[in-house]
Amino acid sequence: MKIILDTHIFLWALSEPKKIDSIQLQEIETQANKIFISSISIAEIMIKTSLKKIDINFDPLEMAEKSGFEFLNFGAKDAILLKDLPFYHKDPFDRMIIAQSIANKYHIISNDHKFQLYDCKLI
Repeated sequence: MKIILDTHIFLWALSEPKKIDSIQLQEIETQANKIFISSISIAEIMIKTSLKKIDINFDPLEMAEKSGFEFLNFGAKDAILLKDLPFYHKDPFDRMIIAQSIANKYHIISNDHKFQLYDCKLI
């Protein structure tokens, strides 16, 4: 299975894995699954760090690679879906990750309950 980690799940996986639901954590740790970190999550982390909303003292690219995660770039086919994506969620980062999931037919791991309102495969 191909899975995109929502930004908070990615950060928890690196620093506080006990916050992740056991079923979600099992899917992250299953060797048969490919776990992706969206370029949108990296952008969100960097923007929120520069605004002092979060404090990270590590390189998220390096940590993702060390954790065995792969990177998924946000592309034009992902962006096209944003036009018709319902506004259940106002957060632009989350909307882009949802669109990316739908466009690529990948699952998402997130604890954000608003994701359930979309036609994406949520774990």
